[in-house]
Amino acid sequence: MTDWGKIVSGKELLTAKQERCKTYITRKERQIALPELIEEGWTEFKSYKDPKYVGVKKDKRFDEVFEDRVWMLFANLGFTDMNRDRSFKMQYDFQNPDITQQIDIFAADEETVIIIECKASETVKDGAFKKPIEAFYGQMDGLRKEVLKEFPGRKVKFIWATHNYIMSRADLNKLNEWNIAYFSNAVVDYYIELVKHIGTSARYQLLGNLFANQEIKNMENKIPAIQGKMGGYTYYSFSIEPEKLLKISYVLHRNEANKNMMPTYQRLIKKKRLKDIKNFVDSEGYFPNSLIISIDTGGKDVQFDISPTRVEGSLSKLGILHLPKKYRSAYIIDGQHRLYGYSDSRYASTNSIPVVAFVDLDRKEQIKLFMDINENQKAVSKSLRVTLNSDMFWDSTDYNEQRQALRSKIAQMLGEEETSPLLGRVAIGEDEKASIKCITVQAIQAALKKCQFFSTFGKKNIIIKDGTFDVGTNQDTLDIFYPFLEECLKYVKSLLENEWEKGESNSGILTINRGIQGVIRVINDIVNHLVEAHQMFPKIDKTSKLVDEVRYYLDPLVDFFINLSIEQRKELKSVFGGGADTKFWRTFQKAISDQRADFNPEGLKRYWEDEAKTYNESSRKYLIEIEKIVKDIVAHHLEKARGEKWLIVGLPKLVYLKAKKEADEQTYENIASGLSSEAISIWDCVNLNDCREIVINGRNWSEIFDNIITRPEEVKVHGGKEAKTEWINRLFTISNKLIKANYSVTKDEYDFINGIYKWLLTNSQGDT
Repeated sequence: MTDWGKIVSGKELLTAKQERCKTYITRKERQIALPELIEEGWTEFKSYKDPKYVGVKKDKRFDEVFEDRVWMLFANLGFTDMNRDRSFKMQYDFQNPDITQQIDIFAADEETVIIIECKASETVKDGAFKKPIEAFYGQMDGLRKEVLKEFPGRKVKFIWATHNYIMSRADLNKLNEWNIAYFSNAVVDYYIELVKHIGTSARYQLLGNLFANQEIKNMENKIPAIQGKMGGYTYYSFSIEPEKLLKISYVLHRNEANKNMMPTYQRLIKKKRLKDIKNFVDSEGYFPNSLIISIDTGGKDVQFDISPTRVEGSLSKLGILHLPKKYRSAYIIDGQHRLYGYSDSRYASTNSIPVVAFVDLDRKEQIKLFMDINENQKAVSKSLRVTLNSDMFWDSTDYNEQRQALRSKIAQMLGEEETSPLLGRVAIGEDEKASIKCITVQAIQAALKKCQFFSTFGKKNIIIKDGTFDVGTNQDTLDIFYPFLEECLKYVKSLLENEWEKGESNSGILTINRGIQGVIRVINDIVNHLVEAHQMFPKIDKTSKLVDEVRYYLDPLVDFFINLSIEQRKELKSVFGGGADTKFWRTFQKAISDQRADFNPEGLKRYWEDEAKTYNESSRKYLIEIEKIVKDIVAHHLEKARGEKWLIVGLPKLVYLKAKKEADEQTYENIASGLSSEAISIWDCVNLNDCREIVINGRNWSEIFDNIITRPEEVKVHGGKEAKTEWINRLFTISNKLIKANYSVTKDEYDFINGIYKWLLTNSQGDT
């Protein structure tokens, strides 16, 4: 039978909280048993007056710590009746009262009862819960009946909570089918954080989630209001006690916990701001501006009893508005801090706040309204804006915007889906980045944009390039592409567990922005290769077949990470800027190509020719010769045209003074140190870029150098002397880059240098 005496409330609940919040357990034992207890993991922490006894403690097991964490969450949410400890059991078989089930967490308030089954792992692993979930489901009817005998009239909800488990899609489908709520690490963390910010009012958020659109009993829902029209929408303006609105309202914050409950566009409630508002309210402050909400009626419309009192000529109507008596029926579009500032305030039931309520405002319009309201307030973060795009553009008439929404949705799903190997590793909405959660939705979206998975469109939505997985609509494309990408990433993770868990710590290079971007892009390269070879048909093949084909090419990438040296790791981590993403991607491509000869993506060979410093030494030699030739040409023609004073007459003042200063300093150092007794000439201190300044100075260009310095292919170039001498500037830039140890002259740069050298060599010989 159920021992209801183990359900505690009031002071007993407070005592239970004191025990639950500890991460260790304590016992009073006999001193003589201490050595044996120490071997079992206990440590001495307390002595007694009677030396025969000793106090010992031991850390709780990871599964108990998780249970206590979830238990504490529900206690802090304001549930009034809860199980004292882990020994609480409930009868569920009425034919045999001796058959009971141990209940991890039992939590009840005046309207609801929550029963939670907890599963925890010490390390992250795949979960396989088919039989335990079936067993839990089989007990639910009996447990519900037993609850209602002791707590009549309550709503009962069952929760499956896990820690460090990646759920299978089949298990999630069963939980959903049997109406069992699933709480992942992310959901638990979300509500713990929310309790810290808004206290027990967070319980309404939880209940709104668990009992969405179910009736709230004993709620007074009639309110005087004015009905009006604005922007084609009906709205109601009224004043209401915060306490009432808190019960039916809901604020969704964009993170892993709320991925399936749109519109998730709100910023997370800020604790400091909430505290400031509460202090302001408690000091009899008030906010005259209205909250903006959207009432969700489920398409049934709201009841509005029009008053017989009317104002002639007014478009507005007076009356009584019947608010829905349901959880999660009013979305707070704007004003969440003002509303929650009243939570736990002495004015929550005695003050009233102004509200403008729209009815059944569609998701896109809610987001647009939110964005318009916040346009001139605190900027919406880039991450949140990317997240909003999946809502804003999902049904856009512009198909390119639709695919933008699709890419954003996939990026979110990789961080939010319980089956994803990147669950909890992607910073979404206003999540803060950390060493483990260091991948951004922007990075994933950017990688997907560079791939050919989805179609691109031109004017009138005509397909320019057909996507390998694109079957016409966002949802249908998502349904075949996301499981494929998820399984590919799971395969990499399964073979590289240690590397996968690093994130940005310990020189990790896989589960960071550039690493995941590179993996996604090489998966795209592999798909393109297999499609071209007619070995893969993404739009019709099953996911399992697609992944099997791709694994053959992912194996060399896995080998690359397994054999990665410290030096290679440092080299990849040292690359910054726009070239870093490309370096990772091309490195991953090369790792595959080295073992799979048939895999040779476009541009790979050329990239590594450019990266191998193949042309550095030759380029240096050519640049030295080019500078010498250019200086000889300039000096020869300046002296010929300007006479023996050509250095002063022909050089710009700044170039002359700079070169003279450098020459004087070098001459002094050489003579003073005994290295040389010869003076360094001013012309010796003129460089290639100085020569450009000289030839375009004053009348030098028109009278001397126009036909000499202009390359034949640039004779007709528009832009005059600046454009026609740009080749000198480009050479000088390459020369400066070559000073850096890690710079590699590209094939294009080498061809350019070589071409200039050959032209100058011919030109100088003709001159002399």
